[in-house]
Amino acid sequence: MLDTLTFLLEKLFLLAHIKLSSLLPPLRRREPPLTRRCDRDEAPVQPAGAPHKFRRGDLLEVPRTLFTHFGIYLGEERVAHLIPDILPALTADSRQIQEMVTNARLLLGVLSKRATVRVDSVEDFAYGGGILLNAMDRAVLRSPLSEEEVARRAERLVGSVSYSLLWNNCEHFVTYCRYGTAQSLQTDKFCEWLKSLIRDQRSVVLAALLGLLSMACGGMSFSTALPTLLVPFTLWMAG
Repeated sequence: MLDTLTFLLEKLFLLAHIKLSSLLPPLRRREPPLTRRCDRDEAPVQPAGAPHKFRRGDLLEVPRTLFTHFGIYLGEERVAHLIPDILPALTADSRQIQEMVTNARLLLGVLSKRATVRVDSVEDFAYGGGILLNAMDRAVLRSPLSEEEVARRAERLVGSVSYSLLWNNCEHFVTYCRYGTAQSLQTDKFCEWLKSLIRDQRSVVLAALLGLLSMACGGMSFSTALPTLLVPFTLWMAG
């Protein structure tokens, strides 16, 4: 049951690395044990095309409209980053795999839970976006590892890896490399929001109304009546 719910949640948020803080209402909550209060969005963004002054082991973020992508700078204009990709499962041709990942490859990688830690140029990694430098250092309580250790961890992980939108994405990759513990602040925010949604008794009423609507449209049957009763009851008991 838990695996099914996790699968449905992952497909609901199909675009990996969604910046959930911009989509969800603010919550009053305790901070996760590895984080402290800060506003990473206030960190200066280095514009695309600006001269790069990165050091080996730096953590790079590329904010976009709906998502943020993360990578570890390896030096010599190279960045290691984890990205969903179906192609390594279909071919061993390194030349094809190293080509820029298309949206279709990324989408199929998310669906098949396959990804790769690859090394690209800073330009290809940023894809025209501005770059935040070590902005996560303001949000994570753990001190960064040494620059060389961060880079070596990233280099050791280059290759095919399993992928999970909530539990093993590009943010988990960079936090493991830089701080020694894999964590996604965006996943933490989503889980907190989900708990607040379950605790909000208005969701029980909404679920019941949606169930009645499905029964009105699809007719009275076991397949429509069971969710209409079970979902609101589960939310009520969990609230």
